Amino acid sequence: MMIVSGAAFLVVSALLLLGWSVLARPDAAAASTRANLVRGFQLAPAGAPAGRRRSSPLVQLLTPRGTAARLQRLIAGAGYPAEWPLPRLVAAKLVLAAVAGGVGFLLLADGLSFFRVLLLVAMVGISYFVPELLLYSRGQERQQAIQLQLADTLDQMTIAVEAGLGFESAMARAGKNGKGALAEELTRTLQDIAVGQPRRDAYLALAERTNVQDLRRFVSAIVQADQYGVSIADVLRTQAGEMRLKRRQRAEEKAMQIPVKVIFPLILFILPTLFIIVLGPAVIDIIAAFSD
Repeated sequence: MMIVSGAAFLVVSALLLLGWSVLARPDAAAASTRANLVRGFQLAPAGAPAGRRRSSPLVQLLTPRGTAARLQRLIAGAGYPAEWPLPRLVAAKLVLAAVAGGVGFLLLADGLSFFRVLLLVAMVGISYFVPELLLYSRGQERQQAIQLQLADTLDQMTIAVEAGLGFESAMARAGKNGKGALAEELTRTLQDIAVGQPRRDAYLALAERTNVQDLRRFVSAIVQADQYGVSIADVLRTQAGEMRLKRRQRAEEKAMQIPVKVIFPLILFILPTLFIIVLGPAVIDIIAAFSD
């Protein structure tokens, strides 16, 4: 009886904490203004450790420094979603784990067994990592979108540079006219430069933030061109052609993988149904003949 009461108390407490973490928020206008000003920036007082910047007391108390840094990288890869700051992500992980633990204790109230204990541990572990998995999935989708948009964006920047614009002006035009994750990242990079960050650091931060191999290679080429005085137009033209070639190669590779991926559904689902339709009447006639 005490176990059931304790589990019920944990479930109710977890639900209340979940409701608070989701619904409790400051004034909407003030929150929107602050989010637009500091989204993605890691503000901290001088001398604060890098892993603890912008961390609330909840994050500092319940998450190690390495875990907080890993979660911050996941948030950056997902594009700094405004609805999932680091404190709310930590609260969601703890709440889901607590709810799963409460449900598991309710299952254990009927009796202990190895299977039920294993199920409890699995439920708590999976619930704890669900927010991370969702962020990781969103980050992967965002990386694929950036990878697809990169070739067309480089073409636009190449045309703008050859028309007489500077590299940053071409980047600003591509960010303004474009849509999607890559345009957002270009705009953010220009904002970083505008507030005083060195160009080289802003470009490297772009590559680190997106974690797209093609974009990282493009950034390296731009940094080297800026360092050694190579023509930006030539670099953009070369990189745009290379990105188009890689995009075509990836499309051809996926097209070649289709027959292999179709084999298993064909064998497991389509062929048995086809055999039943074709051979079913014959089998019925044979059974009827032998039964007579």
